[in-house]
Amino acid sequence: MAGLLSNKVAVVTGAGSGIGAASALRFAAEGAQVVVADIRGHKAEQICADIQDHGGDAVPFAVNVAQDNSVADMIAFCVEKFGRIDVLFNNAGTLRPGTAVDLSVEDWDLVMAVNVRSVFLGAKYAVPHMQKQGGGSIINTASISGLHGDGGAVVYAASKAAVINLTRALSTDHAPAGIRVNAICPGTIETPPVQRMMVDPAALAANLQAHALGRLGRPEEIANVAVWLASDEASFISGEAIVVDGGLRARSPLGKIGDPRPIGMRPG
Repeated sequence: MAGLLSNKVAVVTGAGSGIGAASALRFAAEGAQVVVADIRGHKAEQICADIQDHGGDAVPFAVNVAQDNSVADMIAFCVEKFGRIDVLFNNAGTLRPGTAVDLSVEDWDLVMAVNVRSVFLGAKYAVPHMQKQGGGSIINTASISGLHGDGGAVVYAASKAAVINLTRALSTDHAPAGIRVNAICPGTIETPPVQRMMVDPAALAANLQAHALGRLGRPEEIANVAVWLASDEASFISGEAIVVDGGLRARSPLGKIGDPRPIGMRPG
């Protein structure tokens, strides 16, 4: 049986670990030829070796997604190697905690460059090729943090909100050329950075409780959504921010009716 992405060529950034690695593996399993891109070239090589061990077709590429020339070279490499680019998964991202008062200007600029400029650059260099081909799919990793105001993460929240609206704007501009652009908004996913933050048992317990399903998400669960958005099965979906958060946003902060609540949070 043909895979969902048979005869497609995909570029996945931030593919050295976490959501990116799971997505590169799943894309290849579904028949895509994959450029595994990461700033850590050795990590990209490891994921490529894993894909190849399972019979897939992948090549590594060391990229700094915040740099114009590096992204341009990545897209050019893909087209030179495989002859086209059907899917671009702008997944690479970073986080620096802090409020507007204590966050440094340097950290603000870094996060905005890695999380937002990278999406702009990816589209800038991938769209012309997709236009010539008659279409393509661009997927951007946003976050539920782009849909509400997380405390102590001012630049991360701002950057992910920018990714969501950039996704909509890109869709508006390029849908007539058959290019679909969508974003995925994960909840808390068990990636290496999150695992490092969850060493505090209280932080882990709070995150587990916040998700209605009572657990954190797995990278593979985001990869499942990414591969679907990349496929022809999502051919009428563009400009959307798909929430994949285990029921976190659906759950009332007040809890269930009848639960003990602090004064001031009771209805009526």
